[in-house]
Amino acid sequence: MSSVGYAADVPAGRTQALFGRVMALVALTVGFATLGAYLGRNTGGAGWFLAWLIAIGCLVGLNVANARGNRDLALVLLLAFGLLMGASVATTINYYSATDPTAVRQAFGATALFVGGLGAGGYAIRRDLSFLYRALFWLLLALIAAGIVLIFVRIPAAYTIYAIVGLGIFGLYTVVDFNRLRRANVDEAIPLAAGIFLDILNVFLLFLRLFARSS
Repeated sequence: MSSVGYAADVPAGRTQALFGRVMALVALTVGFATLGAYLGRNTGGAGWFLAWLIAIGCLVGLNVANARGNRDLALVLLLAFGLLMGASVATTINYYSATDPTAVRQAFGATALFVGGLGAGGYAIRRDLSFLYRALFWLLLALIAAGIVLIFVRIPAAYTIYAIVGLGIFGLYTVVDFNRLRRANVDEAIPLAAGIFLDILNVFLLFLRLFARSS
């Protein structure tokens, strides 16, 4: 069934199967990221950047492999992506775990509520929200540029604003990614899981920055 402003929904049974599969893949990727954060907790120097760079390569690779129908390779690359992303943020998480463990616990709780609430809202919206991806892409580029500037220019209040704006952007990404589950096919499960995992990871890091600064 479709109408003006709406895209045809996938049949309910297929939608539920896709939702379950994507959430299972997300949970598995989060598990590998947790393992990566543990293994990389003592990594120093440019190790985090190397892990991040290879992780981006895995992300590109899994999309290519999935598009060519090689689901097994795409799955391996998804798990490698999670592991390497965990390793890339391991030093940050380890630092906050040692200096402000309360902020880490608060960030975990806030991330679960934030993603759960917005994800449920996005999934419940029948209107196709994929038209927002283009605007979100440009907003994300602007956020990255602002983050680079803040590396060299120290403005205390700007860090809080940056985190709040970042939460707004990734909150919208969460809504749109979950909304996409209503129309996607099962063969899109792996790229969708990678996108939702990235939403969760970035939301967690932004909340961690906010709670750590407030304490």
